[in-house]
Amino acid sequence: MRDCWLTLDPQALAHNVSVLREHMPEAKLLAMVKADAYGHGMVTVARHLVDHVDGLGVACMSEALALREHGVGGTITVMEGVFNAEELAQARAKYLTLVMHSPEQLAVLEADEATGPLAVWLKVNTGMNRLGFRPTQALLAWRRIGQCVGVHRLGLMTHFACADEPVLAMTDQQIGRFRALQQALSADKGGPVAGSLANSAAVLAWPEAADDWVRPGIALYGSSPFADRSAAQFGLRPAMTLRARVISVFTVSAGERVGYGASWQAPQSTRIAVVSVGYGDGYPRHAATGTPVLINARRHPLVGRVSMDMITVQVDDSVNVGDEVVLWGEGLPADEVATAAGTISYELFCRLTPRVRRTEIPANG
Repeated sequence: MRDCWLTLDPQALAHNVSVLREHMPEAKLLAMVKADAYGHGMVTVARHLVDHVDGLGVACMSEALALREHGVGGTITVMEGVFNAEELAQARAKYLTLVMHSPEQLAVLEADEATGPLAVWLKVNTGMNRLGFRPTQALLAWRRIGQCVGVHRLGLMTHFACADEPVLAMTDQQIGRFRALQQALSADKGGPVAGSLANSAAVLAWPEAADDWVRPGIALYGSSPFADRSAAQFGLRPAMTLRARVISVFTVSAGERVGYGASWQAPQSTRIAVVSVGYGDGYPRHAATGTPVLINARRHPLVGRVSMDMITVQVDDSVNVGDEVVLWGEGLPADEVATAAGTISYELFCRLTPRVRRTEIPANG
């Protein structure tokens, strides 16, 4: 049977949470499970994480509502907030925490006549220029949120543009702008204003960004946010291993070509294995010849183009039909595969398709 499957390791998730907490031990941890938990399976991951973290973060209301519908409790923060009165009513009814980043969202909140409790973060644009009030607008927005009945202002939030590049000055500048605004809001409030700045890269490399809450994403899943530092260097473990099987093995003669476009030519008599994974499963079509796979604990290079349902790999006599093939994960870091394919691990994870079978390592496994 053709097979391609993902194995989730819940113990790795818990381990990675512990690693991240060691870097900023005083902070509460909001685990990002948006985009189907970076391809790992949002509901499944959320259920495994909920007892290890202080809250869960999603991108949009549909993700938050799906978690609630599947019985996931606790704090769920909607990072893009709500965009109309209907979504705001749902957020109140489901006890969701919202991030407010625009005048339009603030207007929706002010027009709402409901008085039920609602927790809100104010997001400020400190330089990324994506979402958030500009610092010059933030104080007024903070005051207006505080005048809304039933609304609890949790604090101030921002997002870094370049935390994964520690040599750049951008993150220092963003932290400086954030701290100045946080001080101004604290003076206006007459007490401390909580903050949330740190994504995975900042948790691991920017202690200056420590505050009340951190929001790691990719590091939770055992991948590094840095191009020049591996996940293993931080003690992170892969939460996902993607596997397939060898479905055919044959030998081509010197000069013969393999795959679409006949793009790879055998320099000598070469053994080729066909593996049951392709871009129809989410494996990157642009993965180049030489991209590694792992068969029987040995690395072998991809040759030729990735097809919809198959890849071809140069192998030795130890490889046979039916052997398991690790595409990334245990023994083969996703970051390395992503680099070979000219992308990032985030994209590898998020592009996996429903055709990939899902399994997980049991608690006693």
